[in-house]
Amino acid sequence: MIMLGRTPCDDGVIRAGADASACSARAKPWVLAATILGSSLAFIDGSVVNVALPSIQASLGASSPVTQWIINAYLLMLGALILVGGAAGDRFGRRRVFVQGIILFTAASVVCGFAPNASILVAARAAQGIGGAMLVPGSLAIISAAFSQEERGQAIGTWAGFSALTTALGPVLGGTLVDAWSWRAVFFINVPLAIVTLAITVVHVPESRASASDAPIDWTGAVLATIGLAGIAFGASAASEMRWGEPAVFAPLSIGAAVLILFIRHEGRAAAPMVPLRLFRSAVFSGTNAMTLLLYTALSGALFFLPFDLIRLQHYTAAAAGASFLPFSLIMGLLSRRSGALMDRYGARLPLVLGPAIAAGGLALLALPAIGGSYWLTFFPPMVCLGIGMVIAVAPLTATVMGAVDQRQAGTASGINNAVARIANLLGVALFGALAAGISASALDHASDAAFLRAFRGVMLAAAALALVSALCAALTIPGVTPRAASAPRARRPG
Repeated sequence: MIMLGRTPCDDGVIRAGADASACSARAKPWVLAATILGSSLAFIDGSVVNVALPSIQASLGASSPVTQWIINAYLLMLGALILVGGAAGDRFGRRRVFVQGIILFTAASVVCGFAPNASILVAARAAQGIGGAMLVPGSLAIISAAFSQEERGQAIGTWAGFSALTTALGPVLGGTLVDAWSWRAVFFINVPLAIVTLAITVVHVPESRASASDAPIDWTGAVLATIGLAGIAFGASAASEMRWGEPAVFAPLSIGAAVLILFIRHEGRAAAPMVPLRLFRSAVFSGTNAMTLLLYTALSGALFFLPFDLIRLQHYTAAAAGASFLPFSLIMGLLSRRSGALMDRYGARLPLVLGPAIAAGGLALLALPAIGGSYWLTFFPPMVCLGIGMVIAVAPLTATVMGAVDQRQAGTASGINNAVARIANLLGVALFGALAAGISASALDHASDAAFLRAFRGVMLAAAALALVSALCAALTIPGVTPRAASAPRARRPG
């Protein structure tokens, strides 16, 4: 067991329902610092590794499916276990689980940095995903416990703004490190950040638990979800080098689908399910999650392949490829807090239809550039368009998900939607990898430049189509309500 330092609270523990103002006001800036830095570990890693993938593939001689699993292993564990990570923090102590997540994530990062081959790197990435599943939900839970109701909204907004900014800088930092030293530096940079986070957390962050801290954790559901999603991802990744009917593709897909059906049955019968199926009786909740799955599958698939095009075909340096993401990332980071005003003024349906439609336009524009040309005329316009589309959609999407259920279940609803987005990232890399290989008619790592460009364009157009379907999903499931009614769920949001 990890021994933690003294907390600024009288009894060392904040329990659900307690007045957060009982804790020292001096501790609150430290709580924000620790949670921002801690969650940034997971968020930066999610964006920085994509830029390093071409270098990793060349250095380790990894095939296209294995390269996909450098991303998928992390996303699989993060998506499947993020709800369990939140429940574990509620039961065993949020600070304790947060600290253990940092330690696991950092240890796995060191293994990634020293990995002598792709297999060890993939295994270490999976361990990183487990650590991330302990970190991400713990960040917001710690903030919610440490700040009073009146202070919480501003605290969460500060956390979101800084987290978005660090995520935006991730690709630039990663590309610079790859060019200056090696792709291994992308993982080693986590170590000093983690040491600072641990020091602040141990000294300044109070422990907190839910009042019902003896509630069971749905470990069976977590195992079934992990196995089922792994089967789907393995099958889809294998399809990038084989036909869909071959046993190495068909078998894991079939097993994955069967296990996911078992997962749904288990969740319907479990006493404390990690995914309460009753929430999906709401057409709005189901629709927004379906929209999330479609939109983020499109986005993740596109952003996975973009660095390969920039570095392999356009001959960008890794740092330049990372910098090319800045328009998208900065628009998301700087304007996300203001996009909620669209929902207040126009209701939820308009931004949830308009945002994905604009994002689809940006994805389609990415299919236009050939080899060569100025960045400002080729990739800058679609990245701006994509950023504007996503920033219009994200805040109303989150508010609609939380407003679609009883406010006592808002945290669970938000957690499910977060998990759906992570799972969509996993599916985007796996499914679009298979699509790209099918279009190029050969493994992507052996395809000619012309074949790769053809595959890249096919992926971007397919992603654009999927984003349009997500807009259609929103149009069909989100009711057209008055702005006054639309703003009510946001006003009732925690914080």
